[in-house]
This record gives sequence, C-alpha cells and structure tokens, in this order.
Amino acid sequence: MPTTGASRTDTRRLVVGVSGSSAPQLAHALLRATSVLERVETHLVVSEGAGESIKHEMGLSVGDFERLADVVHDPRDLAAPISSGSFRTAGMTVVPCSMKTLAAVATGFTGDLVARAADVCLKERRRLVLVTRETPLNLVHIRNMETVTLAGATVLPPVPAFYHRPESIDDLLDQTVGKVLDQFDIEHDLFRRWA
Repeated sequence: MPTTGASRTDTRRLVVGVSGSSAPQLAHALLRATSVLERVETHLVVSEGAGESIKHEMGLSVGDFERLADVVHDPRDLAAPISSGSFRTAGMTVVPCSMKTLAAVATGFTGDLVARAADVCLKERRRLVLVTRETPLNLVHIRNMETVTLAGATVLPPVPAFYHRPESIDDLLDQTVGKVLDQFDIEHDLFRRWA
C-alpha cells in the first residue's frame, strides 16, 4: 500500500523502479545507500517479476526492500503520483532493468507503474537511468537501448570497475550504485574516485 508524506523543499525525490531481471542486489544496495541520505526521498515501485527475483536470488521479500524506501507504490497503480508529470521528481532509475522493461520504455508501452513512471520522465525531460541487465545482447536489445538513449535516457549497465580495488561483491555493487547516483548529482562516498 502506498505511503504518503509531505516533502521538504530541499528534498529531492528519486523514483526507484525494480524490474524482474537478475541482480536485485543492485536495487537493494541503492536503497541502502539512499536511506541514510537526509535530502533524498525515494519512491519505490517493485514489479511483480522483481518480487520473484528478490525471493529466489536474495532470500528476501519485497517488504525488505520497502522498509528502505520513503514511499512505496503498488506496481499496478497507474494512478500513483509518480505516474503524473505534475508530480515533481529529480528523475528515475530502473535497477535492474530487464529487457522486457527496456522494450516497454522504448515503445511507450506503459502496462505497469515502472514503465509509466519511466515514460513520464522521458516526456517531462527528467533524468531516466536504466541499469540494463542482460548478456550477451541481441540486436533487438541494442536497438531498444539506442531508442531510449535518443529519447533522453541513460543506459548504465552494471559493468564492474577495478581501479578502486574492490575487495568484495558489496564493493562492486556500491561502485555501480555510485555511478547511478552521479547521474542525479547526488553526493556519496560509495567508492574511491580516480584522482
């Protein structure tokens, strides 16, 4: 059930969509990182497929994700605030972004709230960061990535970097999360930057 609350004027609303791709650990790491940031208000929407990935890959429930978010939206609720351009946000990230969700965004097919909220970001010229999770890629995937990029989105695959000398999987997750937060100009200290 969605929760509501008034935002402070200095708070940035960030919509976080989680789709049914492998690697929900990325979304969990993002929510952990943003939950301690005072001026970021997260609006979470977890697709039904993502609930299955969370259960099978992490042994967690959707509720474990929801507890880390400020506001939670039902993925079937196309009347949620984040489905309207008049609801101001800093933008949205879909992490991980399945090829199904990528295709929905590329074609404007807004069958659930994740795709609708992403579509709103494109039409309102807000930042949309898609953390696409698939390998290898076929030509349809690549063309969909081109389409969303031309429409204004950023495609940010979770490609691990090693210049910061990661020592754990969490270090790799945090590096990707930091790259996502950089796209929204949200300050963090999740990884050591190249100097």
